[in-house]
Amino acid sequence: MRLKMTVNGTDYVVDIEAEPEVRAVPAPIVIGGSPGAGSTRTTASVPGAAANAITAPLAGSVARILVNEGDKVEAGEVVVVLEAMKMETEITAPKAGTVEAILVEVRQAVQGGQALVTLAE
Repeated sequence: MRLKMTVNGTDYVVDIEAEPEVRAVPAPIVIGGSPGAGSTRTTASVPGAAANAITAPLAGSVARILVNEGDKVEAGEVVVVLEAMKMETEITAPKAGTVEAILVEVRQAVQGGQALVTLAE
């Protein structure tokens, strides 16, 4: 390619050769390991929740607890309110039952999947 340039009032003609662009090919992404790879042990950051537990759907902090141990709750009743990123999320009972234990305190930070309240049928 030939270009004409003017620098400080002087005209120049310049020939430019463009080299082909070389792009690196990314390595394949392997999810779940390969057949020959050894297994790696991991630990969970949140303890497992019991089947009768009401769990946090997201990480946040406990804003309000609206039930007490021994209270009877109906399915869909709000039991805990979480705050995450200045937004409140109401956590409801998935089924009717009696509050067996409250596992968190107000202003406590919780992780997604962490048990908040357990119900007895």
